[in-house]
Amino acid sequence: MELKQYEIILINLNPTVGSEINKTRPCVIISPNEMNKFLRTIIVAPMTTSSKNYPTRIEIKHNNKVGFIVVDQIRTVDKARVVKSLGKMSRPEIKELKSVLKETFVD
Repeated sequence: MELKQYEIILINLNPTVGSEINKTRPCVIISPNEMNKFLRTIIVAPMTTSSKNYPTRIEIKHNNKVGFIVVDQIRTVDKARVVKSLGKMSRPEIKELKSVLKETFVD
């Protein structure tokens, strides 16, 4: 399975520790395609349907549901955790994600 940046995939995040987001849930791939192609790991931001309005949470509509990309819970996971692909983010959602990533980690 070829995994692409900004793809929404279903991932088994268990086992987790403490306040880490758990369960099998949708996640957005944020690692670049070059890394996704050659490494056995990918960098993802999990998604949730219940969230407060934090600056590091991006509202996204997927599968006719409103959810949030949780940028403050980014993880590196082995590709073996991937269950299946669920689709792609829209251009405006990608633009917002890039902006939040930059604001959170670069500036």
